Amino acid sequence: MGIEDILMADESLFQNINAFDPDYFPKNFNFRDTQMEAMAISIRPAMKGGQPSNATVLGSPATGKTTAMRKVFELVEKNTEKVVCVYVNCQLHTTRFGIFSQIYKKLFGHIPPETGVPFSRIYDQIMKDLQKKERSLVVALDDINYLFQSKNANKVVYDLLRAYEEYPGVKTSIFAILSDLEFKYAFDKNVNTVFIPQEIVFPLYTYSEIEEILRFRAKAGFFPDVLPDDILEQIAMYTYENGDLRIGINLLRSCGNIAEADASRQITQEHYDKAIDSLVSVNVSETLKSLDESEKDILRFISEFDAIPTSGELSKIYKERTGSSYASFNRAIDKLEFVRLIDTKYTGKGAVGNSREIILRFNPEDYGL
Repeated sequence: MGIEDILMADESLFQNINAFDPDYFPKNFNFRDTQMEAMAISIRPAMKGGQPSNATVLGSPATGKTTAMRKVFELVEKNTEKVVCVYVNCQLHTTRFGIFSQIYKKLFGHIPPETGVPFSRIYDQIMKDLQKKERSLVVALDDINYLFQSKNANKVVYDLLRAYEEYPGVKTSIFAILSDLEFKYAFDKNVNTVFIPQEIVFPLYTYSEIEEILRFRAKAGFFPDVLPDDILEQIAMYTYENGDLRIGINLLRSCGNIAEADASRQITQEHYDKAIDSLVSVNVSETLKSLDESEKDILRFISEFDAIPTSGELSKIYKERTGSSYASFNRAIDKLEFVRLIDTKYTGKGAVGNSREIILRFNPEDYGL
């Protein structure tokens, strides 16, 4: 099949390829009722003219935090005009002006001018509009850690939560969405006095939950009978083992693309294997970029062994060649295992019976190590 044939082909395995996009809003959103109820409880007072509560929404990537927040916001705005809900992606908007521009846009239908208008005027217009219409403001700051990197977190949160001091009657709250708790200790004292959140925790999905989520996504994205159950189960297990739902959704798309390029009407084991090989290659390349030289050295040392080395053998070479301590070696090994570049297996041998074999999960030569 030529390039033009590929571009112009009418037949497709996808009935809605957008179902595999990161920002796809699924009709069926399951397994997060408890968390969404907690979000709703935080917002509910505002629907009756009261003060909404602050919250931290905590969980690993791809555990449904953003989708749950958007679903709750959608339901709130469907049932009342007393609450303005604003979702802000802090990876994209990292400045005070950027954050408040999104709030301004929600209130007035357009972004404020980027030049010629001071921030104070935009802030004043936002708060006076809320004050005049007696509406509460709930802002979700997704990936709020990016605001700390840009050194704007304290000011943004302070501006939002202490607005009532200058604009009596204005009621505001913040949902801080993130993957860890470290940010809590970075706030200034004057912010901590007003940002006292409840914690809403999103645990990792179980295998059965992942399988059902991927089944619904496949049903939305593919035509019937494109994805056999055995392939879906393999994708679900791979996703569960890697702890990231986005991997499974990307695999569904990749399998479909590979099968379609092969002019197949169904995804086969061969298509799945090719998709996995491609995914692993991309993941390894990206992970290697994040390592320091001492961690890369360990990977090189492992590849020099003819047999699988033990941690004792490897640490001896590491110390001789780099001069680093055993503690540094153990920290590096733990990190390499965490990012899934190596596996470790206890042998039951050694002085204390806990020696480990260090097993590479990839071929370093394939990645120029």
